[in-house]
Amino acid sequence: MLYYKKIELHKDKDWVVFIHGAGGSSAVWFKQIKYYRAHFNLLLIDLRGHGKSAHLGNEPREKNYSFQSISEEVFSTLDHAGVEKAHFLGVSLGTIIVRQMSEMQKERVSSMVLVGAVTYLNFKSRFWVTLGRVFKNVLPFMWLYRLFAFVIMPSKTHKESRNVFITEAQKLCQREFLRWFKLTGQLSTLLEKLNKNPSVIPTLYVMGEQDYLMLEPIKKSIQNLKNTTLHIAKECGHVVNIEQPEEFNEVSISFLNNQQLARY
Repeated sequence: MLYYKKIELHKDKDWVVFIHGAGGSSAVWFKQIKYYRAHFNLLLIDLRGHGKSAHLGNEPREKNYSFQSISEEVFSTLDHAGVEKAHFLGVSLGTIIVRQMSEMQKERVSSMVLVGAVTYLNFKSRFWVTLGRVFKNVLPFMWLYRLFAFVIMPSKTHKESRNVFITEAQKLCQREFLRWFKLTGQLSTLLEKLNKNPSVIPTLYVMGEQDYLMLEPIKKSIQNLKNTTLHIAKECGHVVNIEQPEEFNEVSISFLNNQQLARY
């Protein structure tokens, strides 16, 4: 079972489930917990091989390790925690897991907040992913992770985000890192499928204006989509919830409260 932490405000309040990205952990949401717990019940999850689920990364896994199998494991964790339906927050590659979950069991996803979302691999993204595949069995995985952290979050203003992700990645076992790297081979096909069949679930994208790899693809991919909103944070990079937490908390909580009110 994946490690999870429940923070329950009241049985009648909506649940919010937090999904981190590759190499991270639920710790990347540390600037949200204080504010979110005043409005919602919270469920913070560490994916297999990450954070306090790091020990699970050494277990043998089936050959068809995929975003679908990861999503199924998250659903099993929700079942164990007694969470039937929730709003989902995802960051970076965690946004793909959230979107995959909305495809698999949309009735359990009230809305989605996607931070630093990955919706399309442009030439630059494909170049760095290909480079990583070439060297993944040669270089220590933390060297590669640090390189990617600097590629995605290159500015001085992104330093805190980089440090959080690098610190959490040090808890990741190499076997799990290699599994996630293999998953990048599925990205183009999966993203094409998700983009071809866009979800009607209310969705908020929160992107930094300095997210050089991911922002422009987002602008193109969500044009004319219903129930979809894009918020761009100024002077901010890939991980808005860490770099501009006050703005992120205000915008995202307002969005979630509106979804909650719309049902009553």
